[in-house]
Amino acid sequence: MPDFLAPIRRGIRLPPAGWVLAAILAFYVLAGLFGRDPWKGEDAIHIGAAWQMFHYGDWLSPDLAGRPFHEPPLYYWSAALTGHLFGWLLPMHEAMRLASGLWLTLALIGLYYAGRELYGQESAAASPLLLAGCAGLLFHAHDAQPMLIALAAYAGALGALATIGRRPRLTGIYYGVAVAGCLLGTGIAPTLPLLAIAPLAWWLSPDRPKALHTLAIGLGIAALLILPWPLLLLNLEPARLHGWLATELAPLKTAFSFSGAGRFLSMLPWFAFPALPLAGWTLWTRRKDLGAPAQLLPLAFLLLTLLMLALAFRPRETPALLMLPALALLATPGALSLRRGAANAFDWFAMMTFSLFAGLIWLAWSAMALGWPEKLAKRVVILRPGFVGQFDFSDFVIGLVATAWWIWLIVTAPRSPYRSLTHWALGFTTLWLLATTLILPWFDYGKSYRPVAQAIARELPEGHRCLAERGLSDTQRASLSYFVEIEPATIGSAAGKACDWLLVGGDTNQELAAPGGNWRKVWEGNRPGERKEKFRLFRR
Repeated sequence: MPDFLAPIRRGIRLPPAGWVLAAILAFYVLAGLFGRDPWKGEDAIHIGAAWQMFHYGDWLSPDLAGRPFHEPPLYYWSAALTGHLFGWLLPMHEAMRLASGLWLTLALIGLYYAGRELYGQESAAASPLLLAGCAGLLFHAHDAQPMLIALAAYAGALGALATIGRRPRLTGIYYGVAVAGCLLGTGIAPTLPLLAIAPLAWWLSPDRPKALHTLAIGLGIAALLILPWPLLLLNLEPARLHGWLATELAPLKTAFSFSGAGRFLSMLPWFAFPALPLAGWTLWTRRKDLGAPAQLLPLAFLLLTLLMLALAFRPRETPALLMLPALALLATPGALSLRRGAANAFDWFAMMTFSLFAGLIWLAWSAMALGWPEKLAKRVVILRPGFVGQFDFSDFVIGLVATAWWIWLIVTAPRSPYRSLTHWALGFTTLWLLATTLILPWFDYGKSYRPVAQAIARELPEGHRCLAERGLSDTQRASLSYFVEIEPATIGSAAGKACDWLLVGGDTNQELAAPGGNWRKVWEGNRPGERKEKFRLFRR
């Protein structure tokens, strides 16, 4: 075989390191950020708030569709910045979504260094691969999502605290930046575990005076980075600061919820797979040494995070992301110390599962783009009425390359403790890339509010933007603002009462009924394939 084909014959080297590891993680970060509208849910809300900040130049505090949005500003600053830098090249929502890729990259880098400090250089690559391989992260990592800032802060803080006492100045800087980023990005509650873990990190340090010096530097830097924003807000817009504080402190005044903690734990078997069982294996194999920093630091941080979630958040997938960095760290020794039979079973499970689902995605693409098999093609249209699939050559080529890459990885990956973990993380990424290229148009058609927003805009007189609303969610108002620059006012407000047009959203005829008065329905519609959620537009 010619020499230039030698790298193909040799395959990937394990453990992955250097540019190979960077390429693997970049592949994971970028897959799914592009090619789609802001989707229903938090993706549309956060892109709408970032666009409002960028469009109107109000950088002090975020708004949503013209109304105060009591969220900390860091994510919206970063998304507006990436929108400014890359908006000439990409659609604005994709340029803004690059901020999520930035924060996710920082989380993976932070966890790499945390794994290196706690478990050694040979184990370092396993920590970010385990985080990337968690099923729950994949479904949220490519949305516009401020919680990714807390994910990066948690990973960075764990990396910093693992070195506490050894390099006090540098470690203090990292810890302080992590605390400040978490508070300015996601608020007070997610920052509490970062502060609560500090005494334990000091106690575990072999040099406690240096560790105290590290924490003092970190907290000082955090205060310097945090204080300018609330002080400016207090001076220029005090009502905004009071509204933000009230929003932040309200969950902390509620009673601790044991049922909430149980519901967060009940998510983990699928949300944190495979990190959860591998973390359990670590604790079992190292049960006689649980007091060592390598086990105690991530375990204590995990418990503190769970307590915070049960106190301050409703059981949902998005805040559950915060449990993943500590779990991935705990799982690192377990993933690399599986017995041969378990490691082979995990490896075969990864290869067979992702190969099967990749085949199903190709079958779905064939039904969408080529009309074969006919029964599945008909089902595609039934689920998304009006959808017309098209053959896109560039998507087809990307799908072929991704599939060939997966087959090459299966064939060439050498025997190694990293083999099963690499197959799992890259199999997940390949599957996500296939889904977000081959069948993304079908998902985008039903998850975007663009058709609804444009239909409403066509019904309004040209240049007319006085629209009242009733029953619209934050997602719907953000989508109207972003897609057609309409910011509806609440019908009961002074601005809403002056409008001759009314948009109503709801699921039942009672919710969709016109209010008292002389109102005439001029349009009714919904997102394609949506059976419950509908909209009606009335004119006075």
